[in-house]
Amino acid sequence: MAARAMTSTSAALSDASPIPYWLDDPGRPAPEAGLTGDATCDLLVVGGGYSGLWTALLAKERDPGRDVLLLEGREVGWAASGRNGGFCAASLTHGTANGLSRWPDEMPLLEELGARNLDAIESAVHRYGIDCSFERTGEISVATQPHHVTELRELYEEMDAAGLAAGSELLDEEALRAQVDSPTFLGGLWDRDGVALVDPAKLAWGLKAACLSLGVRIHENTPATSLARSGAGMVVRTLRGGAVRCAQVALGTNVFPSLVRRTRPLTVPVYDYALMTEPLSAQQLAAIGWHNRQGLGDSANQFHYFRLSSDNRILWGGYDAIYPYGGKVSSSLDQRPETFDRLAGHFFACFPQLEGVRFTHAWGGAIDTCSRFSAFFGTAHGGRVAYAAGYTGLGVGATRFGADVMLDLLSGQETERTALEMVRTKPLPFPPEPFAWTGVALTKWSLARADERGGHRNLWLRTMDRMGMGFDS
Repeated sequence: MAARAMTSTSAALSDASPIPYWLDDPGRPAPEAGLTGDATCDLLVVGGGYSGLWTALLAKERDPGRDVLLLEGREVGWAASGRNGGFCAASLTHGTANGLSRWPDEMPLLEELGARNLDAIESAVHRYGIDCSFERTGEISVATQPHHVTELRELYEEMDAAGLAAGSELLDEEALRAQVDSPTFLGGLWDRDGVALVDPAKLAWGLKAACLSLGVRIHENTPATSLARSGAGMVVRTLRGGAVRCAQVALGTNVFPSLVRRTRPLTVPVYDYALMTEPLSAQQLAAIGWHNRQGLGDSANQFHYFRLSSDNRILWGGYDAIYPYGGKVSSSLDQRPETFDRLAGHFFACFPQLEGVRFTHAWGGAIDTCSRFSAFFGTAHGGRVAYAAGYTGLGVGATRFGADVMLDLLSGQETERTALEMVRTKPLPFPPEPFAWTGVALTKWSLARADERGGHRNLWLRTMDRMGMGFDS
């Protein structure tokens, strides 16, 4: 049986392209010209992923006369924003459970702000005509082990007691398998309205077009290398030898080393991997159901996330979360054959009725992970610079909220957002090497053991829980 499974997964992967499916699009826009000399502006945004794009767009919506310039080191959307699963969640706290454990008193407001943020994303998609296959389908957290069923029920009861269960529904095995049919599914918790699915690259490209339409100047293939004060403002120098002088800077560089060096220990890069199948036939779709097209994620510590694309492919990702020694970010880590083979085996275990399906794309990318799993915010250089980072895989939606926070911080005015404890506090930093790598390795081993032992968390994990430290993709 094992040999047959290996042969099956190898055959299924044999023609997979090593390019992120979303970026493998003949309609991808041409890059804007790089910045070859010096420039000035009111607000400089560094980073052309969701974080930077939303910041530039919202800055122009707040003040159309503001001169906004955006620098991107390569091409807009090429990194995490174009490689993720396309789950655009309302949650600002990496899920309700994480939020309740860290900011229980603020959770009603955080949930409200998150819902408003997702509504605003949907409104922007329609207002700017962004063709990104936006589907407000919700997401089901799936139990694949008996202890997951108990944990999901306890989470629902905790949410209900806190007044946060509206729009959520517990599903038993029969009800879940009526939604999506897998022999591994034992139950689930369906968030009916709090998650939308998108084509992530098309969302990034659509935001780029919206920014340009409002007069944002965008320069791609222009890495920013340094940040310093210059009179009453700031100067950012680039790898091309130019310099941008500006009044304020917003940093949306996320997984890449921050120009505010003191924040670098607050994040580590974690490599996440995904597969995309060929389009399913009508018969294959009927075999698994999935009539309501929800996003899915299982409840294990080493978890999978999966969803349907607009042309009925299945994206299947997650499980392995790889931290490279020293926190190196390199394109050489985007391919990991042993992980792809493992993911393919898990896919066919979940959906044995899809035996024979082939994968067309297999890719990876780095996520900016912080120890509290959700974004942190701050300012530097006397309030002239704002930053947001640490989204830990849930940045498709939360980066818009982070953009608003950065603009609030740069305004110098206290707002509903800047008053939040979540915004005013920072995660614990990761230790230097070799302690970071050793701690991550021990945490991953412990999480795998917990999955194998009915969710029992060993002394190491319990200690990390008490310290507020974590490691996740």
